[in-house]
Amino acid sequence: MLNPLVPFRETRVLANYLIGLREGLEAGLIVGILIAYLGKIERRDLFGRLWFGIGIAVAISLGVGAILTWGPYALSFQAQEILGGTLSIVAVALVTWMIFWMGTHGAGLSKELRGQVDAAVDRSWFAIVLLGALAVGREGIETALFVWANVAGGSDPVLGTTGAVLGILTAVAISWGISRGLVRFNLSVFFTWTGLFLVLVAAGVLAYGIGDLQEASVIPGWGEPAFSLVAAVPPGSWYGTLLGGIFNFTPEPTWAQAIGWLGYVAITTALYLGMLQQRTTPTTPTPTPTPTSTPIRSNT
Repeated sequence: MLNPLVPFRETRVLANYLIGLREGLEAGLIVGILIAYLGKIERRDLFGRLWFGIGIAVAISLGVGAILTWGPYALSFQAQEILGGTLSIVAVALVTWMIFWMGTHGAGLSKELRGQVDAAVDRSWFAIVLLGALAVGREGIETALFVWANVAGGSDPVLGTTGAVLGILTAVAISWGISRGLVRFNLSVFFTWTGLFLVLVAAGVLAYGIGDLQEASVIPGWGEPAFSLVAAVPPGSWYGTLLGGIFNFTPEPTWAQAIGWLGYVAITTALYLGMLQQRTTPTTPTPTPTPTSTPIRSNT
């Protein structure tokens, strides 16, 4: 049982750790596929270029995270709220796209990446660098933006970012173990359940972003709660702290926040479960009709 005095920021660490773990595993799988295929086609001479591109992606992702975390402090309060709310909504859109992209492309990811490597090898030396940067940079920038949006509601961005870094380091260790055959677990199940978890986290980020825009008077209705759950979930309780830290839960949401949260969860969960159902349902091949012979009538 959690201590009632567990600070709000420590639950941010847990949420960002899980985000970093999932995103890091996706990036780790991509890197592993690229390296394995280059080794298979006996182009180990391109390893350096690939790692150089990956290094560029990591540096850009860290730069984006630093700018998002510490850059807005020079802006006015209203500008900060508008920027924060807009980027929170962009982060939700990106992570939603990522959840569905991984669900639909996961099975054919290896084949798709091998095709990209073949095309890059046939072009120029810079193509491999660009492939490594784009393949990993997409995951890195998504992670930086989504972690920032989740950390924005807390009071200690350094500690929240630490959770994401720990998750990424864990993902690196797991990815290395998978490539060496030391770690085995069902990645499909892992990505399925973390996808559902991210839907709830993204819904909280969306509600928080809507609240920022309401505070900046971009969306009306700030300060007018739709309902109150303070009696059931007191803000100082351990479970209120846990829900607030992981899912950006607020016991008194505005109408816009409540509608945004409910609408996002209902629509995204339904589409996600439908995608999973379609992916797991075996397709029955249509039987080819057997031509029937027409009896030949005799004229006699």
